[in-house]
Amino acid sequence: MKVVDKEALAVRKKLQRAEMEREILATLDHPFLPTLYASFEAANYSCLVMEFCPGGDLHALRQRQPGRRFSVSSAKFYVAEILLALEYLHMMGVVYRDLKPENVLVRGDGHVMLSDFDLSFKCDVVPKLLRHRRLPSHGPVGSKHGGPAGGAASCVPPPMQPVLSCFYGRKRTPVPRAAAPREEGLEETEPELVAEPVNARSRSFVGTHEYLAPEVISGTGHGSAVDWWTVGVFLYELLFGRTPFKGENNEKTLVNILKQPLSFPRMAANGKDWEDLARAQDLISKLLVKNPKKRIGSSRGSVEIKRHDFFQGVNWALIRSVRPPRRRPGTCRGRGQAVPSD
Repeated sequence: MKVVDKEALAVRKKLQRAEMEREILATLDHPFLPTLYASFEAANYSCLVMEFCPGGDLHALRQRQPGRRFSVSSAKFYVAEILLALEYLHMMGVVYRDLKPENVLVRGDGHVMLSDFDLSFKCDVVPKLLRHRRLPSHGPVGSKHGGPAGGAASCVPPPMQPVLSCFYGRKRTPVPRAAAPREEGLEETEPELVAEPVNARSRSFVGTHEYLAPEVISGTGHGSAVDWWTVGVFLYELLFGRTPFKGENNEKTLVNILKQPLSFPRMAANGKDWEDLARAQDLISKLLVKNPKKRIGSSRGSVEIKRHDFFQGVNWALIRSVRPPRRRPGTCRGRGQAVPSD
């Protein structure tokens, strides 16, 4: 049960955060996000009753790993589940803004759950179903997903809730949809659902210093692309045991995020491990692009990121059936405090 002191929040002008979190939790229906069982008020306290995660948080779990870092395969598993959670949130018009290992809880079965939504904000989102067409496989080499050599793509905005229910659990009667016209000589590939809130904008300075995106620090306004930046920092920390731009203090950290180029520590690896690590570093490099417009995921969201070679072999539809990485016994206290809003 999460208990907040309403009077204390009111004095600090943060009561609206607690109300926003409760509102968001009440709408969630996803295996990697919390289930809100009940909410009530007692005296000056507001209480949220959610499922219990006995495995602690991912920061504590990382501290118990050899070298205080996860293997590439374990990091891939955790990032894949978090990516699906963020994908769903963006579909629901929620920009999360506070991804870090401390906010990723480990369930009893080893799968993870993203928690704490008091820094999130809601916005409008228009889902689109991209129907790509490409030349037959025996034709000229072209892009798998359309483009100058590979054919064309059409956008069909579908009804929101039926599309979500196809991916996330609750059974509903599918809504019939007219088939898109086929073009002569082109084959239609699997349709892709894109529901990225690209028009979302906020100027609040919120998040955790080491995870803040450049556009948050500069105050120029930010949107859903900040979540994809934090995925890059998150993956970096899981693999290397530290965040990429950490400085001597918070001020130095913010300067590093704005100006310091991305670099990776040297790690001993060979064969498949080296290839997997190289793919991970390539994905991190694409996520930690300081210009949000050029960052992977900024326009089409998780659709772009899930196609990256790092996730090769991930069965997104059956990821809940995958055996989670083995956990080590022990406990460890977490660290890292979120930056309050202005």
